[in-house]
Amino acid sequence: MSGNGIIVEEAGSAPDKPERPRLSDADVRPESRDSFERKKDYLEGFLAQKPEPLSGEEPGGALYEAVIEALKEIYDPEIPVNIYDLGLIYELEISGGHAVVTMTLTTPHCPVAESMPGEVELRVGSVPGIGSAEVNLVWDPPWDPQKMSDEAKLELGML
Repeated sequence: MSGNGIIVEEAGSAPDKPERPRLSDADVRPESRDSFERKKDYLEGFLAQKPEPLSGEEPGGALYEAVIEALKEIYDPEIPVNIYDLGLIYELEISGGHAVVTMTLTTPHCPVAESMPGEVELRVGSVPGIGSAEVNLVWDPPWDPQKMSDEAKLELGML
């Protein structure tokens, strides 16, 4: 030890490391191996459950997908891409046969600003299982080309 309280070790002397435990050191008796029983897998009950059938009104349901297909039949008159792949549809909610579509247009000055929401309402309302349709036209958040699907970007030569 030096005068300032610091311990100085001699070169070449290293502290003893404790030995690592080995499997052979464990007290495993052959009779305890035979009586060992694997515990029940906690996921077994979860995995055995069947998913609830879709009502059709949520994403992935038949009615929801039919409405999406109807929206994909509506094309922007200036761009050869449907409004769904163009990213103009922000939200689709279906409840009890009533569909609410929240959408935007590429710009507020779009030449179809007055007619497009009406066409969307007619097409969605004509899907079997939809009793009524409502279209909410919003400008926030504004549309930008990043909202387009990869298929639309490829069609327009942006990929």
